Amino acid sequence: MVGSNTFRLRLLQLYLPLAFYAVFLLFPFAWMLIVSFKPANDLLDTTINPFLLYGFTFDHYRYLFEETDFLRWTLNTFIVTVGATILSLVCSILIGYALGRLRFRGGNTMGVIIFLAYLVPPTLLFIPLAQVVTRFNLYGEYWSLIFTYPTFLIPFAGWLLMGYFRTIPIELEQAAMVDGATRLRAMWTIIMPLALPGILSAGIFCFTLGWNEFLYALVFMSTGTMKTMPVGVVSDLIRADVLFYGSLMAAGILGSVPVAIAYSFFVDHYISGLTAGATKG
Repeated sequence: MVGSNTFRLRLLQLYLPLAFYAVFLLFPFAWMLIVSFKPANDLLDTTINPFLLYGFTFDHYRYLFEETDFLRWTLNTFIVTVGATILSLVCSILIGYALGRLRFRGGNTMGVIIFLAYLVPPTLLFIPLAQVVTRFNLYGEYWSLIFTYPTFLIPFAGWLLMGYFRTIPIELEQAAMVDGATRLRAMWTIIMPLALPGILSAGIFCFTLGWNEFLYALVFMSTGTMKTMPVGVVSDLIRADVLFYGSLMAAGILGSVPVAIAYSFFVDHYISGLTAGATKG
């Protein structure tokens, strides 16, 4: 009897809320998947159940690959996102280490200022950034986004790493320096391996934001074949009042795959393994 009551309590408090949350979270992806495989005629037919597939077609995916530059958009997005992520991580590691491990006057104030910079809307930043991009003649180049994306990636990633560096015992670093290691060597050989889970988390955050960014890509790199995926999908699959619903959903499904892989692999497997290894006594 006690076991039955315990099961019912767990069912009400744990499993049902988790099931509701899973359905709520996965419904947009299920809807995109259904629409991407529906024939064009079924998409506008109001007499059939919109949640069921009465026909099956790959025409929307075929149109995406054969009639648009989707593969080129994907390549552009990947190059820009990886470049901006690497640049942002290098700067964020140095910022987080300096503010999290070193003690100097104004350090806490600088940390707050860096975080507040993340709260500045991109709609205010892209105007002065456009002048910088024009001055250096970077319009339509990968560098225009690789250099501008860190303006909103570095503040949050730096703040995140600053807090993570503070959780690592400072005695480890001091012991290495007593043994003759320089601060830079102690940082690289002692602190960085322990901070790798936090660095990966910051990297995934930067990758996700860079992959989905739209405004800067629209302003700085939206001509010809240099479009990123968000800009290309909107500009080529939405024409006035004509929307290619099936291809839009197909692009949404394919565009979410890299981010889903990054989260499922690195967060669930790699970070958990590193954390378990770092805490073994």
